[in-house]
Parts: sequence; C-alpha cells; structure tokens
Amino acid sequence: MSMKEECQARIACLQERLQQAELDGAFILYPIDIYYYSATRQNAALWVPTQGDPMLMVRKSLARAEQESGLDQLRPFPRSKDFASLFDGNKKIGMTFDVLPVDQYNFYQKMLPQAEFVDISMINRELRSVKSDWELERMRHGGVQLSRAFATIADLLKPGMREIDLAAEFESVLRKIGGEGLVRMRAFNQEMFMGLVVSGRSGSKGGFFDGAVTGQGMSNAVPFGASTKTIEPGQPVLIDYAGVFDGYIVDMTRMFVCGELDAQLQNAFDVSCRIQDCVAAELKPGAICSELFERSLKMAEEAGLDGCYMGPPGEQARFVGHGVGLELDEFPVLAQGFDMPLIAGQTIAIEPKFVFPKQGPIGIENTYVVTQQGGEKISVLSDALISV
Repeated sequence: MSMKEECQARIACLQERLQQAELDGAFILYPIDIYYYSATRQNAALWVPTQGDPMLMVRKSLARAEQESGLDQLRPFPRSKDFASLFDGNKKIGMTFDVLPVDQYNFYQKMLPQAEFVDISMINRELRSVKSDWELERMRHGGVQLSRAFATIADLLKPGMREIDLAAEFESVLRKIGGEGLVRMRAFNQEMFMGLVVSGRSGSKGGFFDGAVTGQGMSNAVPFGASTKTIEPGQPVLIDYAGVFDGYIVDMTRMFVCGELDAQLQNAFDVSCRIQDCVAAELKPGAICSELFERSLKMAEEAGLDGCYMGPPGEQARFVGHGVGLELDEFPVLAQGFDMPLIAGQTIAIEPKFVFPKQGPIGIENTYVVTQQGGEKISVLSDALISV
C-alpha cells in the first residue's frame, strides 16, 4: 500500500467514526496526530470534514509538506479574516481535548464563534491503537533493529563503568543503526530521553515517571535514567530503551549483571518472565485488558513479590502493559479499570518488573502484536539474563 492509500484508509476510518458521533468534522492540531493522518509532521492544522476531502493548512514548511503528504489538498495557513469561511456550515467540530492547550481552544473558539467543539480524544486514540499492515511492517523492522542494538550490550558492559557511560555507548549504537531518538509521550507531565540504564539501588529510586522504574538521573531537573553511579559486581543492571524507527516505537528491557545475581533476584527475574509469557499468550482479540493485569498481579502475589511489583513499595504502577506506536503511551493499557477488549493489530509492550529498594530493579519487557494466536513478539532477541 502506498502512503497515499494508507492516509486515505485512515481518513476514511476517522470519517466513519465522526458520522457515528454526528459531527460535521474534526479539526486536528496535535503534531503526531497530523502526521498519522497526513504523513507529514510539519507545523500545520488538519481539517477533516465528515464527508469530502481533508485539508492540511500549513504554517511551515509548506514546500516540505507538499513533498511528503499523502493528502491532495494542502494550502498555506489562512489569514485570520479568511479562516471562518473555510468552516461555513460546520457547527459541531471534533477536537482532541486530551492534548489541546487551553489557549489554543480559546483562540479557535474566538475564530469560530458559531462552532461547538466536541472531544474526540477516545475516537482518535482507539483508531490509532490498531495498526495497519503498513505500520506493523515498520514496527517489526524496528523490533529487529532494537534487538540488534541490545545484542551489543554484553560487549559494552564492564565492571566499574558508570551508568551514564554505558548509556552513552548504547545510545551511540542505536543512533548509528538509524534510531531516531525522539520518544513521544501523550500524557501530560510525562517525558523521557530514549531510555534508561540503571543498576543496584539507583535503579530503585522512585520518581515522576509513570512506570515501574525511574532511576536517579543526572540532576533534579532531569530525574530519570542513568546517573554517574558506578556499576558494581553482583548488582542487577536493567536496560530499558525505546527504539524509534520511521517514527514508530518498539519498547524493550533486558537484564545484565557483572558476575552473578543472588538467588532472590534470580527468582524475581524468573517470575517476571513467567508473568510476561502468560500475559503474552492471552493477547488475543476480545481479551479484557484489566483482567490481564489482574492475572499478572495474582502471579506476583503467589510468588510473594506483590509488595515490590511494578515499582518500589508505596509507588507502584498499576499496569503491566501499554500500547506503543507513534507514541510510547498509546492504547490499550493492561491496567486496573481499563476494561476494554483487545483488538487484532494492537501493539503492546508487556513489562512485568520488580523493584527491591536495597538491591535494585529486575524484570523483562517485549513488544507484541495482538493476534488470534496470542501475542506475536517483535522484539526478537532472547529474554535471557546476561552475565558478563
């Protein structure tokens, strides 16, 4: 399928949902959503009428948007006095409130005083959660590339090196094979830089990041990921990175140790792999997301490890898997209260992890595609813990 055909198919799905919601169209302002529907990430706004052709209004760069976009109608962003005329007769307009700043909402409300804006965040996120064959092809490629990078870590890791030095070596490998580096997140107040390398107690440090492991980081301004801490023999080394290729994210975690792990940590690693494999086998259409999380939690409880499951005690994340794609935190989420059924073609990172305050974090993570046969693993490297 060509990029133009891909965009046409995505627009058609959006228009069908807009018709069902009895809307006149959708006005899309968030950059990665614009990219999803138009195939260009330029500074622009996208108008998708419920019927008819969409129009991309570009501030900068129109020349590049014309080269890249899969849409037919592109034009410079209109002057204020001409803006309202583009929406004549369209009274009920969808917008993605989950990412729309208040000042932008107020601006467009002033520009279109007769319009009623309606939240279509769920419609948009549900549509984007199901990947086309075109998207899956790119994500499978990303899984292979990220696995190639992870396969080099055993040669990079040396006892006595700092976390930040190992991170720099690994990130260099990832960039040289085409990793784009920009890990987009949709959630307000969340951000990250490529991934994290943590070891021992620094990896148990709690923080803002909505995940099991945060890390010490390099400063209070960037309290996430690798620090200047030395990697010591016997400490668990958790490496969790998002590989971004052609804009699409594959998420992956592997464990390393200089020497040997103690029995408690080895047991926790084995439990995390069993949880992952159990959940992955159930990634079939119709499976309920919250039930998969509850099953993982029960397995942690049965192993006597629920007190440190998915985070340090008192700061535990309440999920075991999250959708990935153009953003790291897409739908679906295998979490408490997320009672939606899975759909074939959704892509999910499964990451059961345990965090021991005095010893460090341990766990596993891979990215899967939801299929009729269960999860298809696309981060293809062996899950084995590596001792160097």
